[in-house]
Amino acid sequence: MKKLLRLLAGLAALALSALPAAAQGSLNMLCAPAADWCEAIAAAFQRDTGIRVAMARKSTGEILAQIRAEAQNPRTDIWFGASAEAHFSAAEGNLLQAYTSPNMAGLHDWAKRVHAMSGERCVGVSSGAIGLAWNRELMARKNLPLPRSWADMLNPAYRGEIQLPNPNSSGTAYTIIAGLIQLWDEDRAFDYLRRLHPNVNAYTRSGAAPMQAVSRGETALAVSFNMEVTSMQQAGFPIDLVYPSEGTSYEVACMSIIRGARNLPQARRFYDWYLTPAAMDIGPKANQWHVPAHKDAAPDPRIPDLSQVKLIDYDFAAYGESNRRRHILQRWEREIGSLPR
Repeated sequence: MKKLLRLLAGLAALALSALPAAAQGSLNMLCAPAADWCEAIAAAFQRDTGIRVAMARKSTGEILAQIRAEAQNPRTDIWFGASAEAHFSAAEGNLLQAYTSPNMAGLHDWAKRVHAMSGERCVGVSSGAIGLAWNRELMARKNLPLPRSWADMLNPAYRGEIQLPNPNSSGTAYTIIAGLIQLWDEDRAFDYLRRLHPNVNAYTRSGAAPMQAVSRGETALAVSFNMEVTSMQQAGFPIDLVYPSEGTSYEVACMSIIRGARNLPQARRFYDWYLTPAAMDIGPKANQWHVPAHKDAAPDPRIPDLSQVKLIDYDFAAYGESNRRRHILQRWEREIGSLPR
């Protein structure tokens, strides 16, 4: 009997010693930015909190499709990254959980603004602008002129030399197209895309893929976010960037908690944790140069200065509406994606 009691006491002690670790729980995250950054964020949060993170990196369109499919039985707790419009679209479908972090006070106004516009269902975490990028060595070898504007990209000399992302899967592509519509109007924007099509050699699944192809010398030009270009420049690739003279679109990338999240306390803890300077300083350490949302994040000259860029007055709320988004994607598929190659 004494042996049995000692055994039971030992088992009880073992169980109690395991409780603190188990109580930390787990977090399921879908992440839209570059995989290196997503992995670095997940690892740092797990290290700081003891909460186990199951992270999957996917493109914006894939994330939207997944959380819509899982609406009645969510498997995701936190959605990190992707443009505000995508989060607004999910919020409109009642797929996101409203939350206001106590760490909001230190954020830039643009990050707080999308939080208010979304009904507190997402918050801005970073920003970046769309630019025209090229491989210097390939452009010189092919004796191609350097672009300075959207109009320049229509040059017949660029036939088959440009790579763009596909808006059905890429948030970057949607930001590009929505920006062109707001710069001109919808019909003129789609006329431009039709005229640009002969110069496009591929519409890629992800927004980062065209920039990677430019870096490898597989294509001469791409349209991409400036932070993607900076990452490739810092990795040593011969890449240059210009912002279109007519004006360009930009994003506020967001973070949201999924409505019905199974691990809601852990999701809120991640939300609070990321809205700190220390968490936002992880980006540059992972060679990611997004403009951070926190005012006290460490300054770095390699982070693009958006005050020097001619940005359009981008309407995140209007272009986050599900019906408008669906209309734009359907029109792109009908008028651009279906064109012969």
